[in-house]
Amino acid sequence: MTQEPGSADVIAEYIAAMPQGMGALNDKMGIKIIELSPERIVATMPVEGNTQPYGLLHGGASVVLAETLGSMGSGLHAAPMGKIPVGVDINATHHRSATSGTVTGTATAIHLGRTSAAFEIVITDERGKRVCTSRITCALIDPPKVD
Repeated sequence: MTQEPGSADVIAEYIAAMPQGMGALNDKMGIKIIELSPERIVATMPVEGNTQPYGLLHGGASVVLAETLGSMGSGLHAAPMGKIPVGVDINATHHRSATSGTVTGTATAIHLGRTSAAFEIVITDERGKRVCTSRITCALIDPPKVD
């Protein structure tokens, strides 16, 4: 039986293959991947625990979610070429606040090349209102040599 791209099994297999799984920061932030392909990655993140002192979703938390999604998409694109992604540029525009519930990030590929990949990430609240728009560019490089 073949697995559907982006299925729970494919997501679990991808995360298990990473050197440190989802990574400590993503675990602390509560980020959960729900769809995964080189062209589109979707994840959720709780607002609770990721707020700034005024009780609003921290802008840095939105950027962590955006970088996670763009880097994962870049990694999926780069892997067949024997490359790994490293972020070289990220920006974010924060449109409105979120104070509770869960936000959803959707990363869509805007460039998938031999040496770089770029994604637009739209983060929305539970009402579907845009909270943040981000863009990330990753260089695709040879993995470090293991001695």
